[in-house]
Amino acid sequence: MAASEQIEVELKFDVDAGHTAPDLRALPGVVSATEPETFRLDATYFDTENLDLAGNKITMRRRVGGHDEGWHLKRPSGTAGARRELRVGFDEAPSDGDIPAALLTPVVALTRTRTLIGVAAVSTTRTVTTLFGADSRPLAEFAEDLVTAQSLLPGGHFQEWSEWEFELLGTDANPRLLKAADKLLRAGGGREASSASKLARAIGATPRVREPHTGKRPTALELVVTDIAIHRNSLIAHDPLVRVDAEDAVHQMRVACRRLRSVFSGFPTVLDADRTAHLSNELKLLARILGEARDSEVQLEIDETLLRAENASPALRAELAGTESAIHDRAIATAHVAMNSDRYFAMLDAIDELIASPPPGPDAERDAVDAVDRAIAKSRKHIRSAQDKLATLREGSPEWAEQLHTIRKRAKRLRYSTDAAEPLDRKRYRKIGKVAKDIQSALGDVNDTRINRERLGAIAASGKLTGIDMFVLGRIDARQEADGRAAIDAYRKAAKNL
Repeated sequence: MAASEQIEVELKFDVDAGHTAPDLRALPGVVSATEPETFRLDATYFDTENLDLAGNKITMRRRVGGHDEGWHLKRPSGTAGARRELRVGFDEAPSDGDIPAALLTPVVALTRTRTLIGVAAVSTTRTVTTLFGADSRPLAEFAEDLVTAQSLLPGGHFQEWSEWEFELLGTDANPRLLKAADKLLRAGGGREASSASKLARAIGATPRVREPHTGKRPTALELVVTDIAIHRNSLIAHDPLVRVDAEDAVHQMRVACRRLRSVFSGFPTVLDADRTAHLSNELKLLARILGEARDSEVQLEIDETLLRAENASPALRAELAGTESAIHDRAIATAHVAMNSDRYFAMLDAIDELIASPPPGPDAERDAVDAVDRAIAKSRKHIRSAQDKLATLREGSPEWAEQLHTIRKRAKRLRYSTDAAEPLDRKRYRKIGKVAKDIQSALGDVNDTRINRERLGAIAASGKLTGIDMFVLGRIDARQEADGRAAIDAYRKAAKNL
C-alpha cells in the first residue's frame, strides 16, 4: 500500500477564540500570501486501551476534509520541534475500511496484540493561509483552528478551544523563519500550547514513557534497570526498520537483544535469576533468528569488498555473491514471521513488566560502582582463563580458532558491562571498554577471514571456475590470509592492555 512520509516542523499556540492574527507578510522572506481558505476537518484518533501510542508521543488518526485527508501516523523525529508524518490517502485505504497496514507496521512493537480503538473524535474548523517567498515558493502554512473534541475513553468529556499552528513547508525549510514566526505570533496574542497535540488535549493525561536515567548514587538494581530500559527502547526503535529491511537495522536490533542478555549474565545477582532465565532464553532465540539475516548481510558486504579491486567475471561474482541475496531474503522473511508471533509480543511484554517491577536479587541494593567492579573483574578473569587455554593449542587448528571465538564472546560481554556503567561516568570503565572492543573487533576480523577462506576453497574445489577466475580467486585468498595475520597481530597487541 502506497504511503508518503514527510518531516513536519511546526509551532502551536493556544489563543482566545476569534482573536485576530498578526499580518504574517511581515515575516522575513515572505513576499505574498494566499487569501484565507476555510475547511472542516473531522478526525478519529486510534490507540490501545492502555494508550500505548499516546504514551510514546505517537498519534494515529483517520481524518476527512482538507487537502491531505486520509490516514495519518505522527511520530517523534528525534529533532526538537519536528515530527515524522506518514500518510495513506483514501484512494489507497478507504475511510470506512480497516487501519492500513502501512500505519500499523511502524507501531506494532508498541501495540502488539492489543486492539486499536477510537479514543477521541476531533472536529476542526480550519482557516489556512499559505505564505510564499520571492520565487513563488511556498514557505509556510498558517492555520487558525477552532476545535471541538470528545474523548471516547471511559469518563471522557467534551471540550472546545482555539489554537494557531505555523508549519514550515518544503525540504529546505528555513529555521530562521520559524524563530521569527514564534516571536511575532506570541506578540500577537499566541500563548504557550497547553498540549503537544489535539489528541493530548482531548484525552488529558497519559502514562508517558520516560527516558531511562539514574541518580547520583544509584544502587546496582537502579543501574541495571536503566540499562535494560535503554536497550529495550533500542529494540523497539529498530523493530519497524527490520520490518522494511532498512540498512543496518537487523544488526542494531540483534545488538539490543545481546545487550539485554548481557545485563542478565553480567549482573546475575542483581536481578532474581530464576525470574529472568526464560526472558534471557527468548532473547537468545530472537538474536539467533536475526543472526541468520545479519550473517548474510555481512557476507554480502564482504563479497563486495573482496571483488572491488579485482577484474572478476560474472561467473566468479555469481559464485561469491549470487546465492547470498536469496539466503538473505529467506532469513529476513523468517525474522518477520518471528516478529509477528504472539511469542515475540509476549517477550516484549515481559521486558516492560521487568522494567516496571524488577525482581530484585540478593545484590540489588549493592552500590552500583561496586557491582560494576565485580562484573568487570569476573569478565576479565574469564577472558584470561580462555587466553591461557589458547596458549596450549596449536595455532591454526580448529580448536585454536574455536577458542579465539570464545575469547571474542567474553570480550563482548566485558564491553557490554562497561557500557552499562556509562551513567556512572568513570574514566577507568571507558578505558577497559575500549580494550574489550579492540579485542572483539580484531577477533571478529580473524573469524571473517577464516570463513571467507573456507568459502574460497570450496568454490575453487567445485570445478566451476577455470583460467583467469581461478587466478583471481587465488589473489583474493592471499589478501584474506594477510588480513587474518594482521588481525591476529592486532588482537595480541590489544590483549596486552587487558
